[in-house]
Amino acid sequence: MSRRVVVTGAAGKLGRAVVRDLAEHGWDVLAVDRTQPVDDHVEFVSADLTDYGQALEILGGGVDEHLGRVDALVHLAAIPAPGRVTNSATFANNAMLTWNVFNAARANGVRNVVWASSETVLGLPFDTPPPYIPVDEEYRVRPETTCSLNKALEEEMAHHLCRWDPELKMVGLRFSNVMEPSDYAMFPSFDADATLRKWNLWSYIDARDGAQAVRRGLEYEGTGMEVFIIANADTVMSRSSADLAAEVYPGVEVRKELGTHETMLSIDKARRILGYEPEHTWRS
Repeated sequence: MSRRVVVTGAAGKLGRAVVRDLAEHGWDVLAVDRTQPVDDHVEFVSADLTDYGQALEILGGGVDEHLGRVDALVHLAAIPAPGRVTNSATFANNAMLTWNVFNAARANGVRNVVWASSETVLGLPFDTPPPYIPVDEEYRVRPETTCSLNKALEEEMAHHLCRWDPELKMVGLRFSNVMEPSDYAMFPSFDADATLRKWNLWSYIDARDGAQAVRRGLEYEGTGMEVFIIANADTVMSRSSADLAAEVYPGVEVRKELGTHETMLSIDKARRILGYEPEHTWRS
């Protein structure tokens, strides 16, 4: 039986990969964004999700030519980084559109929600060193920008929405820096200076593996709110992870023996609970 999913932010780097992956795995996808994705064959609606009426109509399956019950929501839409617009504009846009789609989903009985949180809630950029390496989901969030503060508030919002509705499932994916294969040509240049990518502990996420994580989040059968760090299994560097940690963060506790190029954004929880396993690497 076909499962219908709304994907917001569908025209973005991660959104395009998510739409493609879900369609390939049998989901009936309705892509939503302000601009149309490159793929003209995708079922698409242009919408401003800061308008609650539009969010309610879309999540209710009530848009002409796009009718049908919605079973799940993947929420990726946002101003994606600090400094694109003013701080107040970032906060107003991201907070409002996330509240609107979360609330519209609940109003329409959509209880399977996966959304893009961010690695930034871990304390990026790590000008203040991380509490330990590899970082994981076990310490309190440390947003350092308005954009990251929004993500932290979304996680808190999801926690309480699930408390209000015990049948609701909300999976927050703390995505690392999203990359496509075309981006990999620049990776060797990072080796010249270990500090260039220290801001996120030299991590990244291939958009295709990010899409896999979204699909596994939708398929996860639990309820309540869960958050997961989603990164690739390796770093962007040719140098060993242990050497990088020792040079750049000499005073930080390293809690495990690191593999040669092992990610320092721990994906152990996503592996254990979601069955997530990265399939792509810039090294190949």
